[in-house]
Amino acid sequence: MPPPPSPALPLALHRAFSLLTSLESPRHLLQAHAFLLPRGGHHNARLLSALLLASLRLPVRPHALALLRNIHPSVSLNAAARIPHLRGTLGPQLHSLAVRAGLASDAHVSTSLIQTYFSCGSIASARSVFDETIHKDIFCWNVTISGYVKSGNLACARELFDLMPRRNVVSWTTVIGAYAQMKRPVEAIEVFRRMQVEEGIEPDRVALLSVLSACGDLGAVDLGEWVHRSVVKRGLCWHIPLMNAVIDMYLKCGCVGKAVEVFEGMEQKSVVTWTTVIAGFALHGLGLEAVEMFRRMERENVAPNDVTFLAILSACSHIGLTDVGRWYFKIMMSQYGIKPRVEHYGCMVDLLGRAGCLMEAQDLVKGMPFMANAAIWGALLAAARTHGDAELGEQALLHLIRLEPHNSGNYILLSNIYAEQERWDDVGKLRKAMKDGGLTNVPGASSIEIDGMVHEFTSRDGTHPCLHEICKVLCDITTDMKSIGYVAVLPEVPRDIEEE
Repeated sequence: MPPPPSPALPLALHRAFSLLTSLESPRHLLQAHAFLLPRGGHHNARLLSALLLASLRLPVRPHALALLRNIHPSVSLNAAARIPHLRGTLGPQLHSLAVRAGLASDAHVSTSLIQTYFSCGSIASARSVFDETIHKDIFCWNVTISGYVKSGNLACARELFDLMPRRNVVSWTTVIGAYAQMKRPVEAIEVFRRMQVEEGIEPDRVALLSVLSACGDLGAVDLGEWVHRSVVKRGLCWHIPLMNAVIDMYLKCGCVGKAVEVFEGMEQKSVVTWTTVIAGFALHGLGLEAVEMFRRMERENVAPNDVTFLAILSACSHIGLTDVGRWYFKIMMSQYGIKPRVEHYGCMVDLLGRAGCLMEAQDLVKGMPFMANAAIWGALLAAARTHGDAELGEQALLHLIRLEPHNSGNYILLSNIYAEQERWDDVGKLRKAMKDGGLTNVPGASSIEIDGMVHEFTSRDGTHPCLHEICKVLCDITTDMKSIGYVAVLPEVPRDIEEE
């Protein structure tokens, strides 16, 4: 049976409860316990749980074990799960206590045990408790699925989800959110549609946030618009994170105008709202619009955060606003007190590299207060490719081989530098190094949504059923472009390492 509800605390006991989290010695703990006993504190589950937490934290193990015998096991387990350094030892102890007390089959105790084992990384023990629980309620199923999700085992989470005899909105939302977070938008949308079609469950705000993220990642603007209409119909436009997700979805789907329309229609905006729009402008190469939005943000006394500066530096990089980017990088610390992270340095290296300031970019990397990561060296390699600097490209590749040895794209960038300089022996050496390392060039892919169906196109893939019609349209477009004077600019030596 579940633990009895705790009665409301009298004022004196409420004050004692608030002090239990700040006790600094075992003596103070024993004094607090002595204070609570004559006032009936030992009958209140909240106070007993707080005493248990204090006993475990200080620690006073004999006192903790004595308290365990007076608290419902599910309360004890929930308390144990909140003590990181004791999770691994207390979980089995409390499990044993529950078995001896004849409560191992209690659904609430089992659920708390499962939660405790998952919290300390004992996945097998958590699953064992779940399998041994005869009368599983929906909370037991949901906690186990959530535990698998948090441990990164989405396959087991989905397996249990499909086996559930009954699901509620939490069940569906947990799986949808997991797929969206793991960047598996197709599955996220599939489960979202099943939730509505099969069981007619109205999605909560968490499910809507997750599916909007999936729509943005997949470019599924039709479904995204449907979710937006649902948000408006249900009167949820006041929920800022949800509207931020709508804006982000439209921007990722290329609907910049609709994103701005939603932004302007929001009565209240957070720094995330502003940052989302600035990042969206940067994504679409609208650097001037991004800079203007940043300035408007400052005029409205909204302080940018570190992510805002990432967005504006990226925008400056995309359209070559080198001096403006330098200015923003400078005022991050001087005006807003934001210490640049490695990602900000990456944006600056990309900005300087695109502008051809390769020495300045290298000096910036040397002066960083931390080690350069793959993104930093990747930006330098891309800059070397753009400006034909083989020496810098070789230096960058050496670091990238150590940081991401399975990324074939790094080899190809340097190979293209060699090819443009007709250094065919070096091209051959790189090709051999890729072959010896088992690396192949991963073809690029893009997708587009038409009438609710997402079509994916991969480089050198001729399997699409409408390929003939698509090629005909492309030929017509090319003919029209040439008729108005367009001339394609191609590199003199178009050399792809995979085409030899």
